[in-house]
Amino acid sequence: MDAWYTARAKNALINFGATIGHIPVRMAVMHDSGRLLPSGDAAHRAATAEELQQIEAGIEKGLKRGALAVGLGPAYTPAASNLEVLKVFEIAARHGASVHVHMRGRGAEAPDGTFGGFQEVLADAAATGAALHVVHIQSTGGPNVIHELDMIRGARARGLDVTTEAYPYNHGMTEIQSATYDNREKEPDSFFASLLWPATGENLTRESFLRYRKTGGWVIRPLTTPELVRAAILDPLTMIASDGILDGGKGHPRTAGTFARILAQYVREESALPLMDALRKMTLMPAQRLEKRVPAMRDKGRLRAGADADITVFDPATVRDASTYTQPALQSLGMRYVLVNGVMVVADGKVQAGVAAGREVRAPIE
Repeated sequence: MDAWYTARAKNALINFGATIGHIPVRMAVMHDSGRLLPSGDAAHRAATAEELQQIEAGIEKGLKRGALAVGLGPAYTPAASNLEVLKVFEIAARHGASVHVHMRGRGAEAPDGTFGGFQEVLADAAATGAALHVVHIQSTGGPNVIHELDMIRGARARGLDVTTEAYPYNHGMTEIQSATYDNREKEPDSFFASLLWPATGENLTRESFLRYRKTGGWVIRPLTTPELVRAAILDPLTMIASDGILDGGKGHPRTAGTFARILAQYVREESALPLMDALRKMTLMPAQRLEKRVPAMRDKGRLRAGADADITVFDPATVRDASTYTQPALQSLGMRYVLVNGVMVVADGKVQAGVAAGREVRAPIE
């Protein structure tokens, strides 16, 4: 591998934090200069045999360096073959790592009940023995979320290690240059009007969509219904995860509001989710997803002597989210104190400036 690839593969692990990402490794191998998601060869060209070997080597190296898991996004790399995706699962299985997947979409023209992307990764997990985690199933599953949750339930009952998570919003956000927006130029005007450009707060038109496709940036769009979001959030299988990102203070309200929204809407207002179940979905279940490979996660997600002092103190009677699609960074209310590694980062509801108390978490380095 040349030096440029090696540097990009290293950044794939650093920039994506906990996981070694198939997407950034593929981008590095194919010399794709996309910002965060592939927009050129890495999205639209099949890997050669030599490139596939380099992709496999990059993922292997990341896992040996202590990546917690493998990130995989066939939705953003539609040219990646079924074999390439299977190879990622095989590598993960060898290292006892879970594969966290943004699965292939069903396509704009496909009828409800089409979920080949889900079946692909479920089959790969069954064939290789790798643990599978389906990311934010309320959006990636779309109209099929209930069927897919039932399939996960069935897979788990038969011994497969499959988990999933959701966030409490029916809009998603991704890069407008990504492959998920390919071939959308002839959509009706209503499609473009449903798209929100968080950088400016404007709803798009056909003209602005095409313009921003050239420059890049984040775009928000409706992906599912509130009813399907609710079904995913309340299912005992699902963890709660924010999938959060802000770019210059602009982005999706899930970044700042996810957990407070769960506590306010589903726990307090609707009494649909018991408080302890909600807390387990946010804390213990995510830690348990990773603790087989990452011993440090056994000290996360629970309050006990010797565990890491990562603690949130909130008022269940007043906690609520404040972030919106136009003001996504607004701090949630009712979160009185937050400790990270025993250090106060929020005190009396106020973020403490300049405090960075987090510690690196890695799997054992091989």
